[in-house]
Amino acid sequence: MKLNRRTFIGTAAAATAALYAPNVLSQAAGRVVVIGGGTGGATAARYLAKDSKGALDVTLIEPTRTYYTCFFSNLYIGGFRDFASIGHNYGKLVSEYGVNVVHDWATGVDRDAKTVALAGGGSVPYDRLVISPGIDFVDGAVPGWDLSAQNTMPHAYKAGSQTQLLKSQLESMPEGGVFAMVAPPNPFRCPPGPYERICMAAHLLKEKNPTAKIMVIDPKPKFSKQALFQEGWDTHYSGMIEWIGPDFGGDKVEVRPDSMEVVVDGEAMKVDACNVIPKQKAGRIAELAGVTNDAGWAPVVPATFQSKADENIHVLGDASQQGDMPKSGFSANSQAKVAANAIRGALTGSKVFPAKFANTCWSLIDTNDGVKVGASYEATEEKVAKTDGFISQTGEDAALRKQTYEESLGWYAGITTDMFG
Repeated sequence: MKLNRRTFIGTAAAATAALYAPNVLSQAAGRVVVIGGGTGGATAARYLAKDSKGALDVTLIEPTRTYYTCFFSNLYIGGFRDFASIGHNYGKLVSEYGVNVVHDWATGVDRDAKTVALAGGGSVPYDRLVISPGIDFVDGAVPGWDLSAQNTMPHAYKAGSQTQLLKSQLESMPEGGVFAMVAPPNPFRCPPGPYERICMAAHLLKEKNPTAKIMVIDPKPKFSKQALFQEGWDTHYSGMIEWIGPDFGGDKVEVRPDSMEVVVDGEAMKVDACNVIPKQKAGRIAELAGVTNDAGWAPVVPATFQSKADENIHVLGDASQQGDMPKSGFSANSQAKVAANAIRGALTGSKVFPAKFANTCWSLIDTNDGVKVGASYEATEEKVAKTDGFISQTGEDAALRKQTYEESLGWYAGITTDMFG
């Protein structure tokens, strides 16, 4: 089915019509605080406010006034979108849905007192807390790189100024220069998918610097949609892209930002631009709240996304450890609706329906050459489990690939409306 803004929202509404039945109002409003205004947090805040019809007092804590989506940020790098098109604000959440948006950093969670501390001073009380902070990076994951090097070797894994910086560095490369990407180990946030980013960098360089070279230094022996991407690299960017997996030292990498060198298995190579995407973990506030495990992620109850450490806290999106779902914007949006229904049921007595989830990840390889992978999921006792799936095939005709790309455009319009109103 071809998706656009109307069909994305309409399909989601039809699939979950019972999920958002009119609520049973409580006498006193329950207080829900949401930390993080990204895909999971913004969606949760909107659905909690919209469907509770005043029964819940919803506060969203988010430091930035404009949210730039990681999904489609690669298309900005490739020149398919302008930067403003991936930016969104919280005005409608306030004016149309009555969400109290606080632009500040959450610096701590007192689980006994049920309060969230703010960097600007004071605290916000809650009956239920939603934590949707996205990702942070594991210190020392890539030898030679830390956050102090992000302006020399950007990660561009939190969309915004880092995305602009990476594009500027690609555009400034000398003729015939070398762009290197240090790809992340599993699990990682996607989008912005590393391999779509390689396609978009190649598209940009093919137009502006056609003799440039790209190296992908990867600790993983394989990656999602690998056959599709490698087919696309051969078709559109022949001879430009070299993938270096662990068999050739991709798991033994060091970077030297001061000298702009990448060391692979002991061999130093000079590069002109370098995108370092380190090993990831849940955003810092999840750790401060005490809901993460030794791996750095937050284990959750599959049916409600309640933290396994605290039933009054729900952890969404990239930060959660839930089972089979990828760490994508589509996943976070799907999880937020399930969690919002569970929270509303707990605080107002409204009906809670069985949890079902979905995900699709689109990637653009070149102009009108789009591919996708996706699946449906259900909550079991142990995890969020995949029930069925689909993926684009190699060798598809140009018309189908164009349709897949256009479908992604409709999805983007739909999901951002679903998040922000």
